[in-house]
Amino acid sequence: MLVHDTVATGRSQADTDQIRASLRARYEELSAEYEQAVLQSQVLRLVEVGDTAGDDQADSGTKTAERDTAQSLLRTILDRRAQFERAMGRLDEGTYGFCEGCSAPIPVERLEIFPSATACVTCKQSRERRAA
Repeated sequence: MLVHDTVATGRSQADTDQIRASLRARYEELSAEYEQAVLQSQVLRLVEVGDTAGDDQADSGTKTAERDTAQSLLRTILDRRAQFERAMGRLDEGTYGFCEGCSAPIPVERLEIFPSATACVTCKQSRERRAA
């Protein structure tokens, strides 16, 4: 598996190990961030349940907006964590660092900024134009 990685990508075992450690560290940071956000969301719900007496429409609207924001944050963290999990899988498969669209190598500078990138800049721009 990793032998294939080093042959197919031209990466040394040390480089692959360093990338894996970096991806794993960011995944674990996101997992901790998610757990913290879940706790904050639970506290928000408990406060909301216990503090509804005398709420007017503005109070209810504010609480709904806060709840929606907390849920959005949870979804965002889970999405980002899934991206890093996928990147680790691609590293194991030997496809990390190559564009899923055109199979060209993704520039190292892009991977340094966005380690879970699965597309080169050209393919990413094409996808965004089609989505717009």
